[in-house]
Amino acid sequence: MNNLLPLPVLLPLLGAGLALVLGRQPRAQRAVSSIVLLAVVVVAAVLVFLTDQHGAIVLWVGAWPEPLGIALVADRLSALMLLVSSIVSFTVLVFSMGQDIEERKRETPISIFHPTFLVLSAGVSNAFLAGDLFNLFVGFEILLFASYVLLTLGGTGQRIRAGTTYVLVSVLSSLLFLIAIACIYAACGTVNLAQLSLRLPELSPSVQLMLQLLLLTVFAIKAAVFPLSAWLPDSYPTAPAPVTAVFAGLLTKVGVYAIIRTQTLLFPDSPLTGLLMWAALATMIIGILGAVAQSEIKRMLSFTLVSHIGYMIFGIALADVGGYAGAIFYTAHHITIQTTLFLVTGLIERRGGSTSLNELGGLAALSPMLGVLFFVPAMNLAGIPPLSGFVGKIGLLEAGVEHGGALAYVLVVGGVATSLLTLYAMAKVWNRAFWRAVPDSTPSGNPLVVRRRSVLLPRGMVVTAGFLVLIGFGITFVAGPLYGYSDRAAADLLSGVPYVHAVLPEGVR
Repeated sequence: MNNLLPLPVLLPLLGAGLALVLGRQPRAQRAVSSIVLLAVVVVAAVLVFLTDQHGAIVLWVGAWPEPLGIALVADRLSALMLLVSSIVSFTVLVFSMGQDIEERKRETPISIFHPTFLVLSAGVSNAFLAGDLFNLFVGFEILLFASYVLLTLGGTGQRIRAGTTYVLVSVLSSLLFLIAIACIYAACGTVNLAQLSLRLPELSPSVQLMLQLLLLTVFAIKAAVFPLSAWLPDSYPTAPAPVTAVFAGLLTKVGVYAIIRTQTLLFPDSPLTGLLMWAALATMIIGILGAVAQSEIKRMLSFTLVSHIGYMIFGIALADVGGYAGAIFYTAHHITIQTTLFLVTGLIERRGGSTSLNELGGLAALSPMLGVLFFVPAMNLAGIPPLSGFVGKIGLLEAGVEHGGALAYVLVVGGVATSLLTLYAMAKVWNRAFWRAVPDSTPSGNPLVVRRRSVLLPRGMVVTAGFLVLIGFGITFVAGPLYGYSDRAAADLLSGVPYVHAVLPEGVR
């Protein structure tokens, strides 16, 4: 079954090529994109089952002798991330098809959007399955190349400015990544992750620390960990709703995945756990304070995205089974919830004519269904029991208490405060956009607010967003099995032995 491993990468790339060929046949192009991403969901689901039952699966590609070739590796962690990301990608693609023709031409033109979206999916899949640092770099570059195009769709001045910032930050992080790979290869003679796990401990502690700091800096930029997160709130809100949603759900989580993978496999006895704890605390608190200060929903959600990355770094910093299990569960939960909220925000913009809280009101009366679609994931993000957000946060807080130590207890308090402030931010949106009466006039005099009162939401977009809301809500009902799966994944990560034995031939170092 290891021949399944290339499919999540190859299918979207082949689909992208076919979509380009079918550029003048929109229906055929949409069909190809949908079938390809649905096939990736099926493959990812099979990989989750196989890795949970039989352990890590490895495929060496390129006909090079092991361990010189390119290894694709699926274990419990990468298979779960692949499944959640593919479900989200498929749903966002279907959501984009629900737009009316004029908006589709303006916001997500098929001839550009579909091939690029498939390339983005291939890059994400490649990053999750990469068994060496250079292939991980390639995965990042594929998804970043596609994201540059998606971020600037429409060519407005605002999107070009935001895209410029995003490109500059991404190029800088990619340059640092190449420097880190070069330094690691010079020190160890390999970039294969399994081999590095055996060779890095033989280096002096100072060299190990330098290499770890280089990789952490790269991945912290990509994951938007404070203080390397300033680029995100200015970049994401300007893009079309489907693009913003998939960016918010996936791109930062690839950075989180890379941190989990390298911290557990390459630096299991990291001296930087204290630094990570402080970074987690700052990311949570500063991110959520930024969210509370916003009066524009997309920017508010962008800041909550940064803030909740802090929960994942919190679990990683604990560096034990409980912490990693909580981080894995919370990452899977957050991919779904954050994507849902950005999709619903796109519907809010269509119905209310704006995403500014100063220009919205009465949406609960105008569109009760829209109110439900926002309320459920908003409460899930805030961690209201018994939703999956509550389960994930409780798991992380319990892990922090069990870990002990003053800094861990500070993080527990910070996590509780962040959750309460998230609830306040979501309640602010609900009260001003949904609950209060429609304002007679707006501070900017925006006429769209009045005109949009009679706009009907496309049924396809509502159904798709509702489907993702149900998936997020459904995680609550499978939270026990999913948390058990996360525990097993965390135990494998901390052991490292199953991964190394699966990748390397016996006797190879």
